[in-house]
Amino acid sequence: MDSNLRREIILEHYENPVNRGLVDDDSYILKNTNNDSCIDNIDIMLKVDDGIIKDIRFDGEACAISTSATSVMINTLLGKSVDEAKKILQNYQNMIDEKDYDKELLGELNVYDEIGRQPNRKMCALLPSNAIKSILEMLEEK
Repeated sequence: MDSNLRREIILEHYENPVNRGLVDDDSYILKNTNNDSCIDNIDIMLKVDDGIIKDIRFDGEACAISTSATSVMINTLLGKSVDEAKKILQNYQNMIDEKDYDKELLGELNVYDEIGRQPNRKMCALLPSNAIKSILEMLEEK
């Protein structure tokens, strides 16, 4: 991906993230996630109905990578089934870890395909996906 386009997408999602702001609704599952090596501390709320991700909300303080990754992740996962979301999350993890992954499956999340080369930024990029994975696991346990 062109580095200017990469920067543009990351900056746009950092300055104007989608679904920022939490809601007072018991049908959501809330998970706090933070990064010990950065300022990142965000709450992510997820709502699943009939196996489909209906909504994801977030709020908190985070760096540009973490905030933008959360926003892009939300755009990517909304409307997906839980199984589709798990597949996307696993491929995203593989991309960040510089393992084989399905580029077509990730769409705009591909802007983070070079993050794995920056070990200090990996956790920033993985923060939202780790929280969402955790929420999906909590749903399975119910």
